[in-house]
Amino acid sequence: MESQYKNSNNGGIESGGANTTYGRGSEVAVANKKSFRGWDFVLRVLALALCLAAAVVLGVNKQNTTVPVSLVPTLPPVNVPVTAKFHYLSAFTYLVVANAIACAYAAVSLLLALANKGGKKGISLVIMILDLAMVALLFSAIGASLAVGLIGYKGNSHVRWAKVCNVFGRFCNQVAASIGLTGAAAGIFFLLVILIVFNLHKRC
Repeated sequence: MESQYKNSNNGGIESGGANTTYGRGSEVAVANKKSFRGWDFVLRVLALALCLAAAVVLGVNKQNTTVPVSLVPTLPPVNVPVTAKFHYLSAFTYLVVANAIACAYAAVSLLLALANKGGKKGISLVIMILDLAMVALLFSAIGASLAVGLIGYKGNSHVRWAKVCNVFGRFCNQVAASIGLTGAAAGIFFLLVILIVFNLHKRC
């Protein structure tokens, strides 16, 4: 009787230990999923804010100044008023539009991420592909704006294009700030892609 009681008691302990181990594993998995969702939410909010800030900084960018123009060498130069706006250059317009698209997508992706609480693989793959598309879009806009910005900053002696950032200093500074914010947003979207890939790999 005693041996039967001991065997049954030991079996109960072993069974309880197995259940405890399994329960801890489930708790860790759930905790990891919640942690991933938390970081995913924070990063998407940050990407939205950066894209919005980049679009606004460049969208309101405007500077009025005067440039001395010498009509006759013997006469004093005439001050001519000039204005710089972002939509005067297609590359800067593209940067504003790209940030607006990425900002709208970040808002939509937040809703998709919240709706995908179960972590469905299909929805995660769609979000990952769209995140990659935003990375490509933002980096292409950064490249186009940097090309034009460098010409404005240094000019191009081969084609006799004079630099203009010495005249429109504030305008060029805001363009640089917008490009920097866009680069940060693109980096966050790329980080989100890495996190989704890592999470999908862990679940396989």
